Amino acid sequence: MSQQSSTAPGPDGHGDRQCDRSGQRRATVVDVAQRAGVSTATVSRVMNRNYPVAAATRERVEAAMRELGYVVNAHARALAGTSARTVGIIVSELIDPFYAYIARGVEREATDGDRLCLVCCTQGDPQRELAFIELMHERRADAVVLVGGSVEDRAYKAELARRARELDAGGSKLVLCGRPSLGDGVPTVGVEYDNEGGAFAITDHLITQGHERILYLGGPPGLSTARDRLAGHRRALELRGIARDRELEQPGAFSRAFGYRRMTELLREGLEFTAVFAANDIVAAGAAQALEEAGVRIPLDMSLVGYDDIPVAQDLRPRLTTVRIPLEEMGRQAVRVALNGGDEDDWRAPTTGTLRLGTHIVVRESVAAPRSTLPGSARPRRS
Repeated sequence: MSQQSSTAPGPDGHGDRQCDRSGQRRATVVDVAQRAGVSTATVSRVMNRNYPVAAATRERVEAAMRELGYVVNAHARALAGTSARTVGIIVSELIDPFYAYIARGVEREATDGDRLCLVCCTQGDPQRELAFIELMHERRADAVVLVGGSVEDRAYKAELARRARELDAGGSKLVLCGRPSLGDGVPTVGVEYDNEGGAFAITDHLITQGHERILYLGGPPGLSTARDRLAGHRRALELRGIARDRELEQPGAFSRAFGYRRMTELLREGLEFTAVFAANDIVAAGAAQALEEAGVRIPLDMSLVGYDDIPVAQDLRPRLTTVRIPLEEMGRQAVRVALNGGDEDDWRAPTTGTLRLGTHIVVRESVAAPRSTLPGSARPRRS
């Protein structure tokens, strides 16, 4: 049987009891300290880069590490809770592509910086969100990235602001990714995208194709993400002189089940519309299924658009016209703004501490001009 490498993190989390495949003892942080003539605390400071160390001392420690072949076990340090080289990301649901792509960007950027990425899922519970931030604070994470829309709750926002101040006092940073600021006095940084602008653009695209009866479908009304998208939709209608019809605003979950169920109900009720703006691509997929089952053809009888540009948008037939969000880049930038101040070329609102990324329409095959007879365009074909 071949021998395997074994590592047991010591008190400082650096893997002080290590053996190689031949069973020979590897160099430890203590060995490095003795070789460099410094304390183990100084060695840790050099490796973690979390405390000023004289240049000559740093060079001596790094030379000792090279001579002894000492390898820093970053994961062991982070899991032992003694290193700040950790980035935490808090999402509502990891299997949702919106969150998954942002999480991938965070993880890749953290890994590029030799940091461990810890992912936490709240299942939409604000209290779990607060608890996870507290956990990351205890682990002395470099940054905590909070992803997705937020609810308008004064007590919750006050607690979130308190935790942001605690992180800041400990040398860490709370990053608001795709959610509103907590106010000028709260020490956070942010990465957002032009959410309202994207909704305005996709609605205007439908209007320029001749649609005026546009159904807005999905998006929890209390969530900031949904509020911004509905606001952009309304603004496009207003600027084009199209009267708002409350019956054509159908909020609900960001889910395929909601899109399918509510579209089925609306077709049965006979509500007249020629196009559907689904609040995200998942809702659009559910709506597309309901339309297909009712014999309504996309885009001949009904135009359909979404938001996010996740893979399902290209899996649908016809392929979905939608709004693209740079999800993975948002995740990468969330780490950069927390640790390095972000990419200078991308800063659009430096006074607010928020980096704003653009959105744009991806035109595919799911939109066409409306049919001349409105009721026929919103009702099933009859053989």
